[in-house]
Amino acid sequence: MQTRALIALAGLAAMLCAEQIKTFTPMQKRWWAIQPLAFDATKHSIDEFVREKLAAKGLTISPAADRATLLRRASLDLTGLPPSPEETQAFLKDASPQAWEKVVDRLLASPRYGERWARHWLDVARYADSDGFKADDTRPHVWRYRDYVVDSLNSDKPYNRFIREQIAGDELYPGDNAARIAVGFHRHFPDEYNAAHIRLRRQEMLNDITDATAYAFLGVTLACARCHDHKFDPLLHKDYYRLQSFFANTRIDDDVVLDGPARLAEYQQGLAQWQSATSSIRTEMEALLAPARKSFYEERLSRFPEDIQEILTMKPEARDAEQWMLFHKAVAQVTFTDNELRGKLKGPNLARFKDLEQQLKSFDSLRPAPLALAQTMKDEGPTAPKTFILRGGAWDGAMDEVQPGFLSILDPAPAKVTPAAHSTGRRTALAEWLASESNPLSTRVIVNRVWHYHFGRGIVATPSDFGVMGDRPSHRELLDWLTHKFVTEDRWSLKALHRRILLSDTYRQSSAAREDALRADPENRLLWRFSRRRLEGETVRDAMLATAGLLNLKMGGPGIFPPLPDGALPKGYQLWKPGPAEDHNRRSIYLFVRRNLRYPLFQSFDFPDTHESCARRQSTVTPDQALELINGKLVSEWSRSFAARVANDRGLDVRGKAERALRLAYQRTPGAAEIDKAASFLTSQERLAGSPESALADLCQTLLSSNEFLYLY
Repeated sequence: MQTRALIALAGLAAMLCAEQIKTFTPMQKRWWAIQPLAFDATKHSIDEFVREKLAAKGLTISPAADRATLLRRASLDLTGLPPSPEETQAFLKDASPQAWEKVVDRLLASPRYGERWARHWLDVARYADSDGFKADDTRPHVWRYRDYVVDSLNSDKPYNRFIREQIAGDELYPGDNAARIAVGFHRHFPDEYNAAHIRLRRQEMLNDITDATAYAFLGVTLACARCHDHKFDPLLHKDYYRLQSFFANTRIDDDVVLDGPARLAEYQQGLAQWQSATSSIRTEMEALLAPARKSFYEERLSRFPEDIQEILTMKPEARDAEQWMLFHKAVAQVTFTDNELRGKLKGPNLARFKDLEQQLKSFDSLRPAPLALAQTMKDEGPTAPKTFILRGGAWDGAMDEVQPGFLSILDPAPAKVTPAAHSTGRRTALAEWLASESNPLSTRVIVNRVWHYHFGRGIVATPSDFGVMGDRPSHRELLDWLTHKFVTEDRWSLKALHRRILLSDTYRQSSAAREDALRADPENRLLWRFSRRRLEGETVRDAMLATAGLLNLKMGGPGIFPPLPDGALPKGYQLWKPGPAEDHNRRSIYLFVRRNLRYPLFQSFDFPDTHESCARRQSTVTPDQALELINGKLVSEWSRSFAARVANDRGLDVRGKAERALRLAYQRTPGAAEIDKAASFLTSQERLAGSPESALADLCQTLLSSNEFLYLY
């Protein structure tokens, strides 16, 4: 037995030594995504790279789409809304050589651009307004991150600044509220707040932040190295925990005050006045609640293992860095609001408490308005807990300690970190590395993401996986050329990148199929035409509301709750209560994102699971989509409003109404045959529907449900 034990120990030692001296093979070092940018410097446009690839297959680029199609394409692509009749007419009449350029610049300058493109980033950032898991508690102030993304895109914030703010805005830009909110990128992890296994909860939080950072900014599936060296890519087991170590001292900070000193002083003064005036009432209320508070505290505390109980009850100055992290994960479970405790009162105590509540309400006029708060993350202090490589990814499987570091194949040395007064400074080091123009992954990844959303497929078709099992780039030189232009000439401007793409002949191609090209390149990887694709559920909804004349363009603020279809809510469900009617028709990006209850229309049209980062959405064809469009109450209501908009022009005959409906739905001039067919439908449908108004509403619903409305051509 001793001999076997010695052999086992020797084997383990050999494994550890192998880990320490592990080197990468020549093939791993040739991984395309980590190579320096390389391209033909004699080429000066997107089209040169695309045409060269096509020519090698005996193909050519397709002719440009017609103007009306181009305008609709760009409008929906950049703003998520169809062009207005006035915008369409203005573009069709503009004969200047700069007509298309002016359209692109106008759309990029629109505040609607930020709303449209923020949704793409929120998919990647796994944004949601709730925790997930069974309770799915609301995160009441996390919406400020969503508004931060909208504002950042509209102001064309340089992408390298965008990275720095989200990774370490609190450390790099102290006093900047936007940067403080931006660190909320790390706050979007799902969390079961009432789970008693605190060490596991903390490890799951760290895993989520590590995974999301690697997916979003590096385009690598680093999560595969959580338990062992990556099976395919040159990513080591220890790399996972080297990256995780940057976040070892980061914790939730859900009460970040955004108001300035003057407002804060005013609030504190008002609060002091209210507290003074209500002191005796609140003292008596607390006396009534004290037994329940003590009972609740003891019961909840007993749920935890002994070590967590000790951490919660020890003196603050006695806690070390790791204990502070665990304390902040656990303390919410032993902290109770008066409303939670109120339910324990009975008889005379409950009656007296209700009387005191009424007395307290009489002083509401003294109580100051709430402060503006954000939910984000911060470092607990300048000292971080130790980070260990975990055997099999298990929270209790600590092996070797590691220091903060990057991917070993790029930089095997520990990161250079400078602690600050109130933080470790670790996230600053990571942010600077990610935002460096010499980083071969983060720069290529964002350029590919933008291309992906414009064409429906990235130059690398797997936007968050640039590894061996991901898709190989279809136009590697083009990706490198665009990346070079993005970080040097365009100075990290996303709007400049959009502009460069939209002004190309490649983007402006017709989507019509060609037999020769279909045979040679059936998937259109070589970009011989513009690929048709279905709009996302949010854009479908926004475009319908805009076409119906109902869209409310109010920007920002807490998530909204429009009514849900009958039967969509489980019995007794309290987490979705429709808000004010004036908010029901606001843009889809402002709808509250509840992890455990996706808005039905969006769910039908492939809204992602927000428990994890989504790099590209699925595009399925399912029966419930047709049911939403044809049988859905909402689409029927919008169709009636659309019909009222059509009929608003007095004096239109049946043919005139048909033509106007087609123009508004498709943003183009309909052909005579189309008008005849639509007019014939109105005439026959009137007999079935019972009135001209109902027939027109049926026509409008048919148009809103048609492929031409639902797809980008």
